[in-house]
Amino acid sequence: MTSILTNVAAMAALSTLRSIETGMEDTQARVSSGLRVGEASDNAAYWSIATTMRSDNMALSAVQDALGLGAAKVDTAYAGMDSAIEVVKEIKAKLVAATEDGVDKDKIQEEITQLQDQLTSISDAASFSGENWLQTDLSFGTVTKSVVGSFVRDDAGNVSVKKVDYDLSASSVLFDTVGNTGILDSTTAIEDNSITLNINTGGVVSPVTVAAYTIDQVIADTGSVFTGDSATGGAKSYVKVSDDVWVEAVDQSTVPTQEVAFNDTTNGIMWAVDTTAAPAATTNASVSTLNIDASTTGTQLDKLISMVDDALTLMTSAAADLGSIGMRIDLQSEFVSKLTDSIDKGVGRLVDADMNEESTRLKALQTQQQLAVQSLSIANSASQNILTLFR
Repeated sequence: MTSILTNVAAMAALSTLRSIETGMEDTQARVSSGLRVGEASDNAAYWSIATTMRSDNMALSAVQDALGLGAAKVDTAYAGMDSAIEVVKEIKAKLVAATEDGVDKDKIQEEITQLQDQLTSISDAASFSGENWLQTDLSFGTVTKSVVGSFVRDDAGNVSVKKVDYDLSASSVLFDTVGNTGILDSTTAIEDNSITLNINTGGVVSPVTVAAYTIDQVIADTGSVFTGDSATGGAKSYVKVSDDVWVEAVDQSTVPTQEVAFNDTTNGIMWAVDTTAAPAATTNASVSTLNIDASTTGTQLDKLISMVDDALTLMTSAAADLGSIGMRIDLQSEFVSKLTDSIDKGVGRLVDADMNEESTRLKALQTQQQLAVQSLSIANSASQNILTLFR
């Protein structure tokens, strides 16, 4: 049946044209944005995943920046520590040279003083972005420095920031800015002039700290005459209590309740320890403050060399730790970069449009649109044909 009131063919052609235009709008949106899922209405699940992962990628980008900053701090600290090691090696070499007989120790000390000033300069300068890992306040114990290492989302969706830690302690810091517990400013006893002995007096044994002397010091006491493990004739009398350790002695008859330390049968004298001989102050030194002169003994030089060598051992260990943490930061930075790329690829697989497919679909829809317009035109002209029936 042909009707001029209801054009069924035109209605069908118009419906088809509308459907094609809707398809073209969707396809053109994908072509222009490059996204197959551009909003939640396209695919709620994929859109949600992509939005979350893009947010995580932004966090990872911040992590990568933080890793770069951390790497700079570590590199600065390592450069300072490495330079300080070379300076301390020079100090050690100067001390070894000072053990040579006849050498001018005062001149050597002048060189050591310049090296000590250089150590201070290195420590002060090894700062990046306001942080110095070679000197800090250790009065409250170990100070932990952290570098942001990663942003993590676990299976339950919980997020956390992982950090790479480095401890500033007495074994890794060159200078303690408040006290003297750093590697270079911690003090060591160079000459301990005391010894603690357990003295039996009247049957009661109690510890007593008295002055201690080496055999060289006893010999230096002009007039000392040795008889076995005792020495007399100088300014003081001495008795040997252990290997190369001598203490001041008194005739045991003056302190009859004290046990005999040494029986000098040659001279018929029994010696006791002089418990009133107070020790002199202990001589301490640090790498940054040690000072030698003509009066510095060989024993003291040996202890100074040992002290500097111990400091070198700690500094080498600290440099190794800095090198290790620097390597870890480099590895983590590389991993974060790869992880970011992987997340970008994963998100792309979910929401990116296949441009080859979309271009083909757009071309087909354009053709369909032209045909639909042509079909609608034909359907609309059908009612015109009815006029020929009334001529």
